[in-house]
Amino acid sequence: MAERTPQSVEDVLSDRFVPEEQFARAKGVVLGIPYVDLRRTAIQPDAVKEISFEAARTYSFIPFAKDGNVLHVALAQPENFQALEAVKFLTKKSGISTQIHIATVSAVEEALSKSLGGLHAEVATAIQEFSAEVEQAGGMKKGEERDLERILEEAPATKAVAVVIRYAIEGRASDIHIEPEPDNLRIRFRVDGALHTSLVLPLKVHSAIVSRIKILSNLKIDEQRLPQDGRFSTTTGGHEYDFRVSMMPTAVGEKVALRILDKSQGAAAFETLGYTGRRKEDLVTALARPHGLFLITGPTGSGKSTTLFSALDHLNTPDVNIVTLEDPVEYHVPGVNQTQVNPDIGLSFASGLRSILRQDPDIIMVGEIRDIETAELVVHSALTGHLVLSTLHTNDAVGAIPRLLDMGVEPFLLAAILRLVGAQRLVRRVCPHCRTPVPLTEDVRGVLDAELRSIPDTEKTDDNLRAPKTLFQGKGCTECGGTGVSGRVAIVEVVPTMEEFRAALVKRASHDELRKLATAAGNMTMRQDGVLKALAGEVLLEEVLGVTSED
Repeated sequence: MAERTPQSVEDVLSDRFVPEEQFARAKGVVLGIPYVDLRRTAIQPDAVKEISFEAARTYSFIPFAKDGNVLHVALAQPENFQALEAVKFLTKKSGISTQIHIATVSAVEEALSKSLGGLHAEVATAIQEFSAEVEQAGGMKKGEERDLERILEEAPATKAVAVVIRYAIEGRASDIHIEPEPDNLRIRFRVDGALHTSLVLPLKVHSAIVSRIKILSNLKIDEQRLPQDGRFSTTTGGHEYDFRVSMMPTAVGEKVALRILDKSQGAAAFETLGYTGRRKEDLVTALARPHGLFLITGPTGSGKSTTLFSALDHLNTPDVNIVTLEDPVEYHVPGVNQTQVNPDIGLSFASGLRSILRQDPDIIMVGEIRDIETAELVVHSALTGHLVLSTLHTNDAVGAIPRLLDMGVEPFLLAAILRLVGAQRLVRRVCPHCRTPVPLTEDVRGVLDAELRSIPDTEKTDDNLRAPKTLFQGKGCTECGGTGVSGRVAIVEVVPTMEEFRAALVKRASHDELRKLATAAGNMTMRQDGVLKALAGEVLLEEVLGVTSED
């Protein structure tokens, strides 16, 4: 008589056509454990980070939510003592408690594959192949070793890098960080401005992955002591992407940062960027002027270049010659002549701008005003009949004026050419698919009331006279990956230079005096614009107050 293979209760019942979900719910009632439908529950990234993928797959469980110091974990078989002990052991070091839930086996497997499995499994396979190759190579004599570049072209390191890049793109990441640590290699993605650990790998794969990226970027493989910069392109899902690569030596090895740029992404409308109402009208009016200086200010990563390219797209018609000078060229715009600066061969912003003036331009875009020489040439270009667009690093719009004066630009010249200064910061959007009203505390309402009282009368409506009792917040869903936020939008301020403003500029008015004039003219600050966007349910109030704290 043949031996029968042991079957789990789930397998036996499935053979008798008992629905999996019905059985899980019934088992939960018997065991006194709440049931969770993982297919209708957003898996929070912060919860998933608390465990290892290998253990979760082995014992069929997944953390799906983190509430303060409590981690909510879904198990397919909560009666399995080993699974419970594994959860207990994995969360012991972090000092958090767990709340156990029951879920179906298939739902746990699906959730693991979506949240962890794809990236981890694909890279893990490549690493296993790589480890085998390393062991094989270790047995070779030095004279028999293959050429390093050819090894890396063929090796699983190529696959590992390709998988990481693909998942970063699919996850809407703007940057990839590959960071060696004493015991492992950490890979992080920056999504909507925030860094998240996406993968932790054995340290032994670090050199192969870094070398593969160096090959793609045409960098020196054997140079590990000095920083290196490069770039490469790839196509995924019908989109072409540029990668700006930065290599930096650290105490434990080279760190890699990759900036991801979608070359096929078109220019966004001003409203999409965050410029609405009067802010958009002032922008369009300034761009309609035949000559002068148009400035956008803000810190690195605040979307200044994106706004300038939307402005170029607005101006781009067949009857004008538009020339840009960029470092680097981030977006390719059809019909626009784009040049990338290269200081190593003497092509700086200043020298490039001199050459551009001999190209019969109507509109000039200079990526950034960095020094007095570039500032003087920008002023000269605007004075001689060109519309010049550029950026500066300042905290607010009026701060651009003292910055240019400190560089050495004459105030009467700046007053003659300056048409508009805009400033912006990026804040995360509330996910429109799961946003829900959340009650405000009296303290928060007090802060909000004070901000609303300062808003110009021209911007006041019945909806923003007083602080509401609730504001919108994302509770987390499958669309936003459980984060409650999706994408980013700019909070902005726009200051067109009116007659009184130009007169004060000639007299070298202080920053505070210029700010008062801008406010008197009815121009909103970034903070006020952000508060109104928070009232409309677009952004989180705490993020607005955080990024504008210096204001």
